Amino acid sequence: MSFSALYAKLRRKNIGQYALLSCCCFFSVMLMTSYIFMMRSPTILTVLPEGGDSRKQVMMIFVVLAVIGCAVFTTYAAGLFFRQKSKETGVFLALGASKKQLKSELWKELSIISIISCGSGAILGIPLAYIIWNIFRLFIVDTQEMILNFDINLYIIIFIIYVIFMLFIMGYKFIMKTNIIDIIKQTHSAKPVHCVPKWFGVIGIILLILGGFCGYIAPSVFILGLHWYPPEGLTAIFYIPALIGLYMILLHTVSNGWSKRKKYKDIISVSMMKFQGRQTVRNMLVMTLLIAGAYFGSFYTPMLGTGAIMSFDDRPVDYAYHFRADQNIPQKKEVFELANKYGVKITSWANVPMARLGVDGEISVEKETSLGTTWESVYYSLLKSDIFLSKSSYEALTGEDINIKSGEIAAIMDASGDGQGIFDGNVTLVTNTLTGESWSFKSIEHLCNDILFGRYVVSDEDYLKITNGLTLDCQEQMVFFNVENDEQTYDFAKALFNEIVDHSGEEVAVYDSFDPILKQIHTELYGYYFLDEQEPPNYDNRDSSDFRMYWQYMPKFRVLDKADFIKTTAVFLMLFIFISIICFVAVIVVAFTRSITIAISNKKIYDDLRHLGASNDYLNNCAKSQVKKVFFVPIITGTSLIYIFYSMIMFFNDNRLTLYEIAGLLVCLALIAIISFVLYLIYRLTLKKVCNILKI
Repeated sequence: MSFSALYAKLRRKNIGQYALLSCCCFFSVMLMTSYIFMMRSPTILTVLPEGGDSRKQVMMIFVVLAVIGCAVFTTYAAGLFFRQKSKETGVFLALGASKKQLKSELWKELSIISIISCGSGAILGIPLAYIIWNIFRLFIVDTQEMILNFDINLYIIIFIIYVIFMLFIMGYKFIMKTNIIDIIKQTHSAKPVHCVPKWFGVIGIILLILGGFCGYIAPSVFILGLHWYPPEGLTAIFYIPALIGLYMILLHTVSNGWSKRKKYKDIISVSMMKFQGRQTVRNMLVMTLLIAGAYFGSFYTPMLGTGAIMSFDDRPVDYAYHFRADQNIPQKKEVFELANKYGVKITSWANVPMARLGVDGEISVEKETSLGTTWESVYYSLLKSDIFLSKSSYEALTGEDINIKSGEIAAIMDASGDGQGIFDGNVTLVTNTLTGESWSFKSIEHLCNDILFGRYVVSDEDYLKITNGLTLDCQEQMVFFNVENDEQTYDFAKALFNEIVDHSGEEVAVYDSFDPILKQIHTELYGYYFLDEQEPPNYDNRDSSDFRMYWQYMPKFRVLDKADFIKTTAVFLMLFIFISIICFVAVIVVAFTRSITIAISNKKIYDDLRHLGASNDYLNNCAKSQVKKVFFVPIITGTSLIYIFYSMIMFFNDNRLTLYEIAGLLVCLALIAIISFVLYLIYRLTLKKVCNILKI
C-alpha cells in the first residue's frame, strides 16, 4: 500500500475532523458573503446616505463584530483540526515518513477543503441573502424599492483569502514541529486556565465600563473639545480596555465563578472547563461580540417603530402640508372637493403664510495642519435660511395664545422642547436676502410643536417689516386641517399626497437639508456643496424611502404615515433584521460547535466517571453545567452590555431619555425575552446532542 493510500484510509476513518473544519469554513464564508452582498448591494447603498448614522452602524457591526467573530471562529476550528490530527501525524513521523511526504498530503487536503468549503460558502451565500430578503418581502412588505440587487466586491475575496492563508500558515507551522513526542501528545494537551486571582472579575468590570465610556465619548472629546478630527479608526483604540475587561470577566467566570459558596458537587465539571479554559474563553468572547452585534441590529426596528408610531398619535393635527408660494398646489377649494369625492368631512382648516429669510450663526471651518484636520467656529451675519411665521399665523395653526413683542423672536422646538441636535434656535440677526436689510432680535422662551419644529415666530408687526419685498419663491404656505374618523381616510390622504406631488415643479425637488444660502457659503469656502453630488428626489419614486423621508416638502398626514410606515422604512428595517439574523445564527453555530467539541474531548473522562460509579444524574448535571456556561455566560454578558450601551447612546444624544425612547427600550426588553426563549430552546437541543455523544 502506498503512503498516499494509507493516508487516505486514515482520512476516511477520521472524516469527522475534516467535516468539522469544512463546515466551519463553509459557514463563516457563507455568512460573510451574505452579509457583504447585502451590505454593499446597490439597493442598500442607495437608501443609506453616505456618512449617515445607519450606514455607520452597519459598518460597525460588520467590521467590529461580524468580521472579527467569523475570523476568530474559523481560526479556532483550524486549530482544533490540527490538534486532532497531531496523533496520526506524529505516528507517521515515528515510522519514518518524511515531512515532505506529510506536507504534500496535507497541502492536498487543505487545498480541497479550501476550494470546496470557501467556494460553496461564497456561492451559497448569495442565494441565502436573496431567500431571506424575499421572505421578508413575501410576508412583511413588498415594494419596488425592495428589489434586491447584488454587486461583486473585494470584501468577499479578501475574507476567503484570509481563510485560505490562515489554513496554510497553521498547516505549515504544524508540519515544521520537530519533537515527535510533542506532536503525538498534542491531541491530549489543552490550554488550561491557570490560577486566576479573585480580583480579575472586579477589575474586568471596571475596565469594561471605563473602556465603553471612553470609547463612546472619545470622538466628542477630540472634535468638540480639541477641535481636531482624529484619523479614521483612532477613536476605536479607546474601546480596547473594554475588550480586555470583557476577557478578564470571562476568565474569572470560567475559573472561579461568581458564587462565594464552594460547590464541591460541581468540582468535576468546573475542572474540565478550566482544563480547556482558554479555548472556551475565546469562544465565549466571540459569542459575546456576536450577540452584542445581533441585538444592536435588532434594536433598530423597535426603537424606530415605537417612537414613530407614538409620535404619529401625538401630532396636534391630522393633516399638515406646506409648499412654496410659486407652486400650483391644491388650495382650500380643491382639497374640500377632493374630500367630498372620497366621503371625508373636514372639521377645521387653517392656511397661513410663511417666509424664508436669512439668519446669522456660527459654522465650523476646517483647516489642514501638520496634526491633521482641525476646525474653528466662524460667525456669519448671513449663515443660512430659516422659515418664519407671524404671531397670528402661529396662533391660527395651533390655537395657542402667545405673547411676542416687537424685537423678540421665539424658536419652535419639538413637542418635548428639544432641538434634536439639529436646531439650536439661537438667532440674533434676520436678513431679507432680496432687499439686503437686516434686523436684530432678542430670543425669548421656546415654543413647542412637532409639525412646526425648526421654524421661528415673530410679532405681526415685525413679520410685515422683514418680509416686505419678498418674491414668491421666498414665500411659503402652511396648511393644517382635521377630519372626522381620521383612521378611515387613507384613500383621501393618498390621493391628496399624489395631487401635491403632481403639482410640484422641479425647482422644489430638493432634500430637506437643502439651503440656498448655505450652498452659497459652502461653495465659497470649499468649492462645492455636499448635496450637489446627489441626485434630487424623483417624483416618479414618490413611494420610496428616499423620497418620503427626505423630500423637503413631504406632507405629514397621520393616517398615511401610520399606514405606510413599514413601506417607507422597509429597506432600513429589513437590513437591520437581516444583520441580526446573521449574527444570531453565528452565535448558535459557535455555541453548538464548542459544546460538541467539549463533549468529544471529555468523552473518555465521562466513561471513567461512569466506571467509578457516577450516577446518570450526576453525569447529566456535569454535562449541563458545561453547556450552560458555554451558552448562558456570553449570551447574558453580551445582552446586558449592549442593552446598557444602547441606553447610554439614547441618553447622551440629548442628555435625557424621552418618553418615546423609554417606550422603545421597553419594547427592546420584550424582544430580548422572546429571543432568549429561542436561544434557550437551542440550548436544550444542544444539551440533548451532547448527552447522546456522552451516552448519558
